[in-house]
Amino acid sequence: MTSAVPRLVIAAPSSGSGKTTVATGLMAALAARGLAVSPHKVGPDYIDPGYHALATGRVGRNLDAYLCGTELVAPLFLHGARGCDIAVVEGVMGLYDGAAGEGELASTAQVAKLLGAPVVLVVDASSQARSVAALVHGFVSWDPEVRVGGVILNKVGSDRHEALLREATDSVGVPVLGVLRRARQVSTPSRHLGLVPVAERGTEAVEAVEAMAALVADGCDLEALVGLARAAGPLPGGFAPWTPGPAPTPDPARSDKRSPLRVAVAGGAAFTFSYAEHTELLAAAGAEVVTFDPLRDEELPEGTAGLVVGGGFPEVYAAELSANEPLRKAVAELALSGAPVAAECAGLLYLCRELDGLPMCGVLDASARMSQRLTLGYRDAVAVSDSALAAAGTRMRGHEFHRTAVEPGAGAAPAWGMRAPERRVEGFVERGVHASYLHTHWASEPGVARRFVERCRTS
Repeated sequence: MTSAVPRLVIAAPSSGSGKTTVATGLMAALAARGLAVSPHKVGPDYIDPGYHALATGRVGRNLDAYLCGTELVAPLFLHGARGCDIAVVEGVMGLYDGAAGEGELASTAQVAKLLGAPVVLVVDASSQARSVAALVHGFVSWDPEVRVGGVILNKVGSDRHEALLREATDSVGVPVLGVLRRARQVSTPSRHLGLVPVAERGTEAVEAVEAMAALVADGCDLEALVGLARAAGPLPGGFAPWTPGPAPTPDPARSDKRSPLRVAVAGGAAFTFSYAEHTELLAAAGAEVVTFDPLRDEELPEGTAGLVVGGGFPEVYAAELSANEPLRKAVAELALSGAPVAAECAGLLYLCRELDGLPMCGVLDASARMSQRLTLGYRDAVAVSDSALAAAGTRMRGHEFHRTAVEPGAGAAPAWGMRAPERRVEGFVERGVHASYLHTHWASEPGVARRFVERCRTS
C-alpha cells in the first residue's frame, strides 16, 4: 500500500553537516540497485530537489508545513511516492530548526513526526571524538516523539578516529549506519543563494551525484538503512494522496479561440525554481503547459494564452537575457495585451525595466539590482489587489529568498500585504500581471491555478 511506503528522513544537528551529500548519495545508491526511489526535501528549497531528481530519475518534491499547512504534508508525500519502493526525505537546517518564532513548525522533526518516519542523523565528526556521544544523546532525547534510528558519521579522518567515534556512540545506544571519510570529489559549488543548480552544471552535476552515490554505497550499511525504512509502517492519520484534481470536462457549446489553452512556463538555467505541483495544478485546470527557455528561445510558444515565470538566477544571466531582445519584446506584448502573467522573484526581475543596468522586458516601470543584503524567511501574506492569481483578501503563506532589490518595491496596486514578520506592501498588479518576490506553494490554495487558467480563457 502507498501509505506504508518505506521511508527515511535524513537530518543533521546543523546546516553544513552533509545532509545533501548523504541524502542524494543514498537516493542514487538505492536507485542503482533497482529500487524506485521517491525524493523529498523539507522546506522551501528549490536547488536540492534538482540533485535529488538527477539521483532518482523522478521529480524532487518539497514538504513544507509552513507553506502548505501540516495537514498537507502526508498527502503531498504520498502523491510523490506513488509507485515507489522507498522514499528518502532530506531535512532542512538542524533537526529541530523551523520557522522563526513558530516553535517546531516546518522543522525536519515535525515533518518526520507527521510522516511517522525514522530519522537518520548525519553528524559532522571532523572536529570531535567522544563528544559525539553527548551530541547524539541530546538530539535523541530532546523530543521522544522523534525516532532517531541511526547515525551516519561524516568527514571522519582516519581508522583511529572512526574507532573513537564508534566507541562513543555505542554508549548512547544508537547504531552507526555509516561512516564517510572526507572526500573532495563530492563537493558542490556554491554562490550567493546556495548550491549551483543542476541545470547550470551539466555533466559536472552528474559526476557529483555519481561520486555521492559511491561514497554512500562504500561507507553506509544500505541493507540496514532499507530495513529501518521498511520498519516505518503506515503513515499516521490515514491520509489519502494529494491530487491536483480532475481535468475539467470540455463544454462542446463553448468556442475557444485558443484551444488547446497553452500556458508557457519559463525554464532553462536562469529559471530553475518551481514546484512540480504548480504545473500539475495548471494541467488539471485545463491548461496545456509548455516550457520554454528565455536564454535560447526567441519566441513564446505558439498560442500562448498565459505566462508563468518562476524563480531562479536572472542576475547571473542578465547579459544573456537582455541580449534576447525578440523574446523580451514578445513577453512585453503579451503582458500589454492583458494576458495573465504570474511572476515570482526571478520572474519579477525579468519583467522590470532593467536589471543591473541591462534592459529587461519593461513590463513594469521598476528597476532591479543586486544587493549585499540577503532577504530570507517565511511570510504571512494577504492579496491586496484583485489579480489573475487571487482575489483581494486571499491569504497565503510564502517565502522570500533573494539578494536583489527592486525600486519601487510596490506598484500603485500592490500584489501582497505582508502580515508577518513585518507589515508592508510588496509587488505589482497591472493589467493581467501579478509580479512579486514572494514564492508561494499553490497546493495550499488550488484555486490560484484554476483562477489563472480561467483568466487565460477569458482575457
